[in-house]
Amino acid sequence: MTDLGKILMGFGVVMLILGGILLLAGSLSGKVPWLGRLPGDLYIQRDGWGIYLPLGTSLLISIVLTLILAVFGRR
Repeated sequence: MTDLGKILMGFGVVMLILGGILLLAGSLSGKVPWLGRLPGDLYIQRDGWGIYLPLGTSLLISIVLTLILAVFGRR
């Protein structure tokens, strides 16, 4: 049972971090105008619907996080 508790606490910490990142990204979206409008970000709009695929932004975030984890994750 203690293992399940540790897993749930870890999941809660991850959710808190992701929530903080989303709040930060929401507050930065007006201040960083190029975020979310990079080449490769697709926005398809039809009659009654639209879909946004942030491929370029996702790639940039992935590269930045990979570099950060590579530098700080070394032991």
